[in-house]
Amino acid sequence: MTPLPPSLFHGTRAERVELARRRYFDEGLSPCGVVSDAVFQSWARCRRLRQDPGDEVVFQPVTESRTHSALQKNRHLHQAWLEELPQLQMLLARTSCAAMLTDATGVLIGATCVGRAHERLMPVATRLGVDLSEEAVGTTAPGVVARTGRAVCVLGGEHFFEGVKEMHCAASPIRDTRGRLVGVLDISSEALAFGFDAASVIDLFAGAIGNRLLVSESTEHLVIRLHAAESMLDTPMVGLLGIDRAGRIAWYNAAAERLLGLPAQSGRAAPPRAEDLFGLTFARLASLPEARAAMITLPNGLTVWSRSQLRAPDGRRGFTHVARAVPQGVIVDASPAVPTVDRPPPDAMDVVADADDTTSPVRKADDRLIECILPPRGAMTLNSVVTLRDADRTLIERTLRDCAGNVSETARRLGVSRSLIYRRLRPAAPDAARDETLVCGAVHKARSSPNR
Repeated sequence: MTPLPPSLFHGTRAERVELARRRYFDEGLSPCGVVSDAVFQSWARCRRLRQDPGDEVVFQPVTESRTHSALQKNRHLHQAWLEELPQLQMLLARTSCAAMLTDATGVLIGATCVGRAHERLMPVATRLGVDLSEEAVGTTAPGVVARTGRAVCVLGGEHFFEGVKEMHCAASPIRDTRGRLVGVLDISSEALAFGFDAASVIDLFAGAIGNRLLVSESTEHLVIRLHAAESMLDTPMVGLLGIDRAGRIAWYNAAAERLLGLPAQSGRAAPPRAEDLFGLTFARLASLPEARAAMITLPNGLTVWSRSQLRAPDGRRGFTHVARAVPQGVIVDASPAVPTVDRPPPDAMDVVADADDTTSPVRKADDRLIECILPPRGAMTLNSVVTLRDADRTLIERTLRDCAGNVSETARRLGVSRSLIYRRLRPAAPDAARDETLVCGAVHKARSSPNR
């Protein structure tokens, strides 16, 4: 088709879009250069469906059973929406906008419309279960995103049907841990144009909802948070990755994709190994703090702040649990990668326990054994920190001194068994009698210590 020629007599964008509409629908002239390619392609799809721009638009809800099914199927998405809703409502309260959440097919499962006096379409279009797909209501932002999976703005006359031309919409996709489109977040304003960058706002909140969804769906993943700034680890801009029990990257969000130079998740052929990506084993990644932040140096040279969270149906089942031993401010150098292992080596089992073993003393002790015996905060590599075995032993000896050599009281304070205390104090030697003598000597020394 012949591109639409520029006109000197249509100064405003709304006027140029209106001219493009008339020439496209009446004469078949391409609107390229006036409307985005996403809008143009949507117009073309609507025409192939034999829709007429002059037809009346009916915002019709789907059946009650389909609405219920959409809510049930997307309960994690809806919960993530509800958690972000207070902040979103506060942001939009003094504007003319409402927010809408649809599932991947365009069925509305959440909205914030308050029914302002000038609104005619919004109270009807934001009812639960309304079908906002391209096939139902033509070119709209949520309909185009549901069809293409890409963020888009559809402003005024860019809507396909004449009856919807007063609307201004911006929408962004939400994806799950498999990279599939599961929802669309939209903000819309009727009759009044956006007075702000709607695309940036919707991308921010779609990212926040998407991040919550990714974490809630990660019932068997080690979740890693990454950012160049420590203060950003709890914001929508954080990079998120999920690592499965085989040590492979199961999913990642767009921020992690950019930070680590990864391919688009929806287009990658095979999941990369976490060790190849970070230069750290699963055990080391799992040892990153959960409540604080640690610095790690990536193989690409970046030094970023990070935290980890081990997620499983019962908290640990099926995973290897590593005591949190990296203090705030410590730099974990990931450049010298170590051989790939899916589980820690046998000599690390004193501080790493399989969570399937419900009798494991380490599991009962959780993260308390090692946390308070680390070097002062500062820049150092993980290799310069005391070993987990040494830190474990030091804490036990200190507690043993405080308890005047009472092993039972020491075990009670640490939340472990007496046998674990003896095993931690036992040096690596084949002679069991010699080991027992050394352990007893350590207990006697603790009892006679003047600093107890």
